[in-house]
Amino acid sequence: MDIEKVDPALRTTAQRLPTPDLSRPLVRTAMRLATRIMPVPRTRSVSVATLRADGLRLRIHRPDTRRGDAGLLWVHGGGLLFGDARQDDPLCAGTALALGIPVVSVNYRLAPEHPFPAAHDDVHTAWQWMRAHAEELGIAAERIVIGGESAGGGLAAGLVQRLRDEGGAQPLAQWLFAPMLDDRTAADASLDEVGHWIWDNRANRFGWSAYLPGLSGTEDVPPYAAPARRADLSGLPPTYIAVGDIELFTAENAEYARRLGQHGVPAELDLVPGAPHGFENWAREAEPTKELLRRARGWLAEVLR
Repeated sequence: MDIEKVDPALRTTAQRLPTPDLSRPLVRTAMRLATRIMPVPRTRSVSVATLRADGLRLRIHRPDTRRGDAGLLWVHGGGLLFGDARQDDPLCAGTALALGIPVVSVNYRLAPEHPFPAAHDDVHTAWQWMRAHAEELGIAAERIVIGGESAGGGLAAGLVQRLRDEGGAQPLAQWLFAPMLDDRTAADASLDEVGHWIWDNRANRFGWSAYLPGLSGTEDVPPYAAPARRADLSGLPPTYIAVGDIELFTAENAEYARRLGQHGVPAELDLVPGAPHGFENWAREAEPTKELLRRARGWLAEVLR
């Protein structure tokens, strides 16, 4: 893809980012290690603690000043292949501070070593843990939002669908950033030649194939694994989806938002001009990121009123 299509405020950083071949085990190992030991900035007036519970590693962001009784369960990205809750510390802590709510970020098992439903079950366990520990967190168990970025956004959307089917307590909303929703995108070889910045369709195909070995792109994908596959989207909570207009997931995200609205679900699609995948993470100081987070947090603040 022509670099001229990238917003000038994001262009230099996008060009500097590596494009590792995640199909190579040593590359995946290096990426996983890097995200686990990477230095993360502190956010003033937000405390951060790491906790092991129910077989999970959780990262809990608590603002010094609380406003309201809601909480956010957050799921990190990484193509289902790598990533760690630490990588989203600025976004999670910044959201905790801006909204005055605790944010629980969950680590989950990664493909290909742990295919579906491992990661899906892990985020479900995190939801159950957060509800069970609502009093300790200082939140109301029925006022939890589920959010995530990229692969984490897809896991969040799949979890929301599962909770809809299980009945009982439901999330207050879903808050998604460029969610990885549809394995059928990866199956479309015509997208390989586009050369999307940061995350292209070849990487996408490997991620889905690792998560759904032998099933990705077929008619046998299990429920919740690829949220865009679900036919009936009625009864899902209000949804916010942010995505760049030049990235691989633009079409599948826009279609999911359209279908949510068609099924009576309030859905807002925030289409960011000239933004490659994950820019809100790797270009945190850029003006397009700051503007996006102001809008996204504003939407969430309205939901929590």
